[in-house]
Amino acid sequence: MSETDPRETAAEYFRKAYELQMSGDYQQAIEFYTRSIQAFPTAEAYTFRGWTYSFLGDYDRAIAECLEAIKVDPEFGNPYNDIGAYLIEQEKWEDAIPWFKKAMVAKRYEARCYPHFNLGRVYEHQCLWQKAKECYARAFALDQRYMAALAGMRRLRAMFN
Repeated sequence: MSETDPRETAAEYFRKAYELQMSGDYQQAIEFYTRSIQAFPTAEAYTFRGWTYSFLGDYDRAIAECLEAIKVDPEFGNPYNDIGAYLIEQEKWEDAIPWFKKAMVAKRYEARCYPHFNLGRVYEHQCLWQKAKECYARAFALDQRYMAALAGMRRLRAMFN
């Protein structure tokens, strides 16, 4: 009898956790992300468990999960961006900046528009209009389906017309 590959088990738990998270069952999602991590720790499972904690408003725990994700895979960009986003939620705007910059250069990151957009949010909050506009433009250039970036560009353009 062959043993089940722990990566496959972890992936099954991760899929179930994600379904639960998307349906709004956050506590169950956390439990299944935990099972996934116990079977085979991945940066994705830690990051998504952190994301689930953020839905519960527990940003400190969400940040802690992202830090664990970075320990597992420092090249995975999502946790860097997520830490910055959670710091914004805590109104720690300046503290968020280096995290977005790390996300921008992470080797393994598919959603590169997000840290540019989020850095734009920080700059807009700081009234650094030109920098904010540049960040929104870069986010939109990276993903032209990202309407929030387009809205940010248009909002800033309208302020100065």
